[in-house]
Formats: sequence, C-alpha cells, structure tokens
Amino acid sequence: MPAREVITIDDPADPRLADYANLTDAVLRDRERLGLQPAFIAEGEPVVRHLIGSRFPVRSVLVSPDRLDHLADLAGSFPLSCPLFVATPEVIRGIVGFPFHRGVLACGGRLPNPEPLALAATCRALVVCEDLCNPDNVGAVFRNLSALGGQGCGVLLSPRCCDPLYRKAIRVSMGHALRIPFATLRPWPGGIAALKGLGFQTIALGLTPSAVPLQSLDPAHFARPALLVGSEGPGLTDAALGASDLCARIPMAPGADSLNVAVALGVALAHLVTPR
Repeated sequence: MPAREVITIDDPADPRLADYANLTDAVLRDRERLGLQPAFIAEGEPVVRHLIGSRFPVRSVLVSPDRLDHLADLAGSFPLSCPLFVATPEVIRGIVGFPFHRGVLACGGRLPNPEPLALAATCRALVVCEDLCNPDNVGAVFRNLSALGGQGCGVLLSPRCCDPLYRKAIRVSMGHALRIPFATLRPWPGGIAALKGLGFQTIALGLTPSAVPLQSLDPAHFARPALLVGSEGPGLTDAALGASDLCARIPMAPGADSLNVAVALGVALAHLVTPR
C-alpha cells in the first residue's frame, strides 16, 4: 500500500490551504455560487474523527507537528487522495484567523440534506428545533441526542435555525452533528402536522398554563416521541405550540425562571427517549 504523503506548509498564504483561509462559516456554505463545493471546518481530534467516520467527504486534514505522531492511526483512515497538511500553530493561526489550540483541523464537503419526512420515517425519535439561533445550543442538541437517544434519532430544524455545520456548532456537539441526520422542516410550522401521519407524538417543551408535568408522562405510551424546543427567551411560538399534541413542563424550584434549552432537552430525553 502506498504511504501517505505529508505536506509541510510554511506560508499562511499557500493556496493549497484556501479552504481554511479566514473564511467565515457563511462563506464556506455559500461557495456553490462560485462553482465550488460548499464546505465546513471540523476542529479538534474527536470532531475530525467523527468527520472521517461520517457520510461527509473529507477534503483535507491540517495538523500541527506535535500532533502528527499521535494521529498516525487517523492518517490511515481517510483516502490517500485527501491531502494531509502539517504546519506550526503560528502558521495555522495565520491561515485560519482565530486562536488555534486543538492541534488538528479538517475541511469537510457539504452534501444535500435529506428530505425531512423521509428522514423522520427512518427514526424512532426526533428533536424538532424552532429558531435556535445560538450555535452553542444547536451543538448541544446533537450532543444530548447522541448521548441520551442513541441510534435511530434525528433532528429537524425550522428554517431560521443556526446551521448545525457551523464550526462552533460542530465543536460543541463533539462532532455528533456530523453523525446524527438532520434536515430543515418546511413549511414551518405546518410541517409538524405531517409528523403525526408518520406515527410521532409531538411534545412541546414549554411553560404554558396548559403544560403537564413531564414526569406525569409514561414513556411506554410514547413509542415515537418528537420533542419540540424553542429559542432561549421567547421559547416556542404559539403556532408551534398549537401544532403539537401536548405541552410538557419541567417542574422547577420556586422563583426559577427557566432552564437552558440544552438542559431542558436533556431532562426530557432522559425521561422519554433514552433506551431502557
């Protein structure tokens, strides 16, 4: 088997690293209009390992010299046609335009998202997100779902949600945004009704007067739960709440305002979705 070539980069302006050069997430996503494959950046060893094992193609890998030997097994797990670049942290920082501490980056190629109802049909449980604009929260949704849902789960997003393939969202997800299938649900919120036709019970997490305590729900009665979560502050819109089968709340101590969306989702997943 031919050995993998390791390409040393000394110049931050080297055109071979154009995928990494001070490009924002939005620019990487919008490359299609320039005739280029839309792309995204994976940051950190666990995330890059998830990328290599995912459905997404790996365009290149960029590591610092001190990480090269540690990642020897990684070098053999992606195609030889995918270049492996090595550069000092100072050079990498000059290339990417942000502080670099994790020792490994990779560029992945975007693929078309699945059709949302086709994706949902293959899942035993869903998380449905409305207008989550914070990449930390979007990333946490995927990490929680991977840990507490396991196999057979997916994520549906309203059109105004943050992109799960933004660098920070991928990093916060610990790479699980690359492994858990996701799609944008349109029309919104009209598409929620179509989930019921697939056998899903749609459960909105909120603090409305009609909300029932989460612990009052018997998991055995929810064979295919779809948990709806909204953005920090406003929560789910009235339209999304109205499209749901029921609304559930997590009892809190007196005087508490609300839980972070990631924490609330984790509690709900543990109660209704985690395999037992």
